[in-house]
Amino acid sequence: MNYIIGKNKEKWGGVWNVPHISVAYLVNASVLDTENRIYNFRALSYYDEKFKDDEDVDPDMNFCRLLRQNGIFMYVDNMVEYGHLARMNTYDITRTNPDFYEIKSNEFEWRRRYIHENYTQTLESGNFEQPCPDVYWFPVASPIFCRHMIEIMENYGQWSAGKNQDPRLEGGYESVPTRDIHLTQVGLDEQWLHFLALFIRPVQEKIFIGYEHDPPRALMNFVVRYHPDEQANLRPHHDSSTYTINIALNRVNVDYKGGGCRFVRYNCSVTDPRLGWSFIHPGRLTHYHEGLTVTDGTRYIMVSFVDP
Repeated sequence: MNYIIGKNKEKWGGVWNVPHISVAYLVNASVLDTENRIYNFRALSYYDEKFKDDEDVDPDMNFCRLLRQNGIFMYVDNMVEYGHLARMNTYDITRTNPDFYEIKSNEFEWRRRYIHENYTQTLESGNFEQPCPDVYWFPVASPIFCRHMIEIMENYGQWSAGKNQDPRLEGGYESVPTRDIHLTQVGLDEQWLHFLALFIRPVQEKIFIGYEHDPPRALMNFVVRYHPDEQANLRPHHDSSTYTINIALNRVNVDYKGGGCRFVRYNCSVTDPRLGWSFIHPGRLTHYHEGLTVTDGTRYIMVSFVDP
């Protein structure tokens, strides 16, 4: 609900005159100057002479009492969106791009800032592109999502060596290693699982009919970095997933050259990934694939192995 303080608004439908408001409100500027007297009602509510020695007096109650005594009306309005309050108790300014971590605490702002402008339209229409058999392609992440994700990873900076021996994994061995950073390392794993539930699961249920799992479970969530002087490509392999999502975090022929993905069974390659768009494809058995060679610049992708 929104609170307004000011002139008579009873002609508006959905606006109610009330005796008390609290926490957040708008004040009509016309009530602040009456016969050259400037009222700071919020301050007066703390310093009213009658109640100055009474610690139990609530300042909002006193504030509203002063408004009523001065003949100033207060209203609750549910017709106009004036804004809303963000939750700040979870906000951690010590993190790189702390807004990125707020998907659960401040979903409204997060969605507006980080989700691709065409995501909802594509989801509702069900018109997912299919560049290769059973490989679906859809917009999900905004440009600022992609930039912030890269900045978080590069600020952390502890990229894996891209070797088979990997102490981050149970058992310490990776059969198809990449040069990457796991989301658990940057404190984003819980937030990412929430992202999968909100934005990937609805797509999954439309394209893989009958496959429903809420929330999705994903033990492997990581950002991969390809560079000609580090790891430029990835040999053919199956993902250890029921399905995989792969989000392009930067731009081909702008930030890097080469790269892409080839699905061996179908001899089908996608070499023009779009910023913020995600592939979603089956993992085990059918979609044996490889990462094509990056010849210049640095390519970043966000990968999740969802299982089940």
